[in-house]
Amino acid sequence: MDAANNSAGQLAADFSSSTALLHELQLGEQLNESVVQSRRADFSLMLAMLAEDVREQSQFLLPQAQQKLPADVTNRSLRKQFNLPEEASLALSTLDELSQFNQVQAIVDNSLATLQLTNAMQPRPLAFRDDKKHINSNVLHNTSLFTQLKYKQAALINQELDRLLQAREEAEMVIKSDKPLSKPLTFNATAWLDNIQQSIIQAPLVS
Repeated sequence: MDAANNSAGQLAADFSSSTALLHELQLGEQLNESVVQSRRADFSLMLAMLAEDVREQSQFLLPQAQQKLPADVTNRSLRKQFNLPEEASLALSTLDELSQFNQVQAIVDNSLATLQLTNAMQPRPLAFRDDKKHINSNVLHNTSLFTQLKYKQAALINQELDRLLQAREEAEMVIKSDKPLSKPLTFNATAWLDNIQQSIIQAPLVS
């Protein structure tokens, strides 16, 4: 029994992966030379001697560097990279944004192309309000007094929560802004290539 185990171990050692012919890189330039010299028999023989498992082919054995994804892959960063305008907000954030919808004069002047271009460069909000909990005043007036009081109470609580959240975000921004003045020198290859591209586009044509 021991002799059988020893012979099996010796056989496994003799046929280790380091000595067995598995992929074409082990053949060096012999495959290319057989093609150039029209030695079809040698070419077929060497291919037949390779492992039939696709995973053993040389293209799966090449060293691969770990690709590091950028830390900031967000909608805003991608829009900045591809020079896209800011995405259209769902609703107005302030009442001052209502002036963006003063389009009467442009319609009177039949400047629809100007309207489309302006909206593409500076997208307008898609709606006037983005509040799932909003109830129209005419609907609210038809509810009971208790319901109206509860609605006002919830609105006051939400306003206070928004104020606290905004104060917290401002405090975090102050903490982040307290950084050393000196920054390490970096080379932004993407911006450099973008500047070259813009200069080529804006350069006058050579006659």
